[in-house]
Amino acid sequence: MTPPAKPTGRAPRVAVSPAKPTGRAPKVAAAPEVMPDRRRCAWVSDDPLYRAYHDTEWGVPEQDDRALFEKLTLDGFQAGLSWITILRKRENFRRAFDGFEPETIARYRAPRLRKLLADPGIVRNRQKVEAAVSNALAYLALREELGSFSDFLWQFTGGVTLVHGFRRTLEIPPETDESRAMSKALVKRGFRFVGPTICYAFMQAVGMVNDHTTDCFRYEEVLVRGPQAPGARRVSGPRRDPRTPR
Repeated sequence: MTPPAKPTGRAPRVAVSPAKPTGRAPKVAAAPEVMPDRRRCAWVSDDPLYRAYHDTEWGVPEQDDRALFEKLTLDGFQAGLSWITILRKRENFRRAFDGFEPETIARYRAPRLRKLLADPGIVRNRQKVEAAVSNALAYLALREELGSFSDFLWQFTGGVTLVHGFRRTLEIPPETDESRAMSKALVKRGFRFVGPTICYAFMQAVGMVNDHTTDCFRYEEVLVRGPQAPGARRVSGPRRDPRTPR
């Protein structure tokens, strides 16, 4: 690839069309063999679970409604915590929340909420647990009206992956115009724990943006080997205050 240009105050982006959903829940990939010669994004620790997440999931476009609901819910639980904390508890969350099936979660009542709040395997925050239930109801209402949760979310990037050309993690913004628009629209529809920063972390994770830094081996892999349709167009977006992605 051509070396990235020096910062000009506006970070280049590429818009890439994502793949269509398969209707299948994503499988958890086994941790790949650690490759010491592979350069990763600077925020990735030596934890094998964290590396596996970065190397196989983060930034890969996702369009399955249920999978998107799961990730948005987990990002809500992550608020105020580190992502590795949630990642280590993810299988516990999946067990406790019936595989993040919104139709099932929407039927939770007080006894089930008490059971969740007594479960040491998840984050036992009452507001977040209750938000998961109310968000499931909001999800079902949105699907009833619009038909697709995925199409609703992907509209905020124009239905394509926005590929940034950030060279360093410190250049990555905490939120963008797109994440603020998504947050506002979700809140209007009754979703909770969906602020602009949470929405941007969500967009990074599910491939609505590719925020792998240009020196990371996954920057090219997500572009070339990921499940996107071929073809891209150059767009540009403002650089904002730095943050560490999740």
